Amino acid sequence: SPYRFCLHPGLSEDLVGTHPPGAHSLVAVSVGYFLEDFVDMLCNQKLHQSWELLFHHSVVIVCFGIAVLLHQYVGFALVALLVEINSIFLHLRQILLMANLVHTTCYRLNSIINLGTYVVFRIATLAWMTHWLFLNRENMPPATYAVGTVGMAIMTPMNIILFYRLLRSDFFK
Repeated sequence: SPYRFCLHPGLSEDLVGTHPPGAHSLVAVSVGYFLEDFVDMLCNQKLHQSWELLFHHSVVIVCFGIAVLLHQYVGFALVALLVEINSIFLHLRQILLMANLVHTTCYRLNSIINLGTYVVFRIATLAWMTHWLFLNRENMPPATYAVGTVGMAIMTPMNIILFYRLLRSDFFK
């Protein structure tokens, strides 16, 4: 959450061992949410419809789970949660599509806000996280660095592909 960085300035200097009160709980609850959503998708959706999200959730569960279990990298997980700000508009887009409101001002406005928040909270955040990992590789255990790097190597292309699909669907029909 952006306000956590304002309320806890040390977080911007140490994403490994420092985290504000409640941050560990927030990341733990997020793991629970991703687990629940994962199980729900397994039970209620066809695999060919949900494999990308299942894969995404698996990566998040592993990475956030490590932060929760080790009580380290909680700050880094908080940065990753900034990505979820865009999820509000992605979900609203899905609701508007299901309600057949594609040709409305509300859908158009949401599409613009969705792309803007996508660039700021998904693409820029993932780029910053990748940069942070690279800069801090010498200070991290090799296994932790490997998990972080693999996570970023999976999430970044997935998000770029989804961005392209959104652009194509909402702006280049």
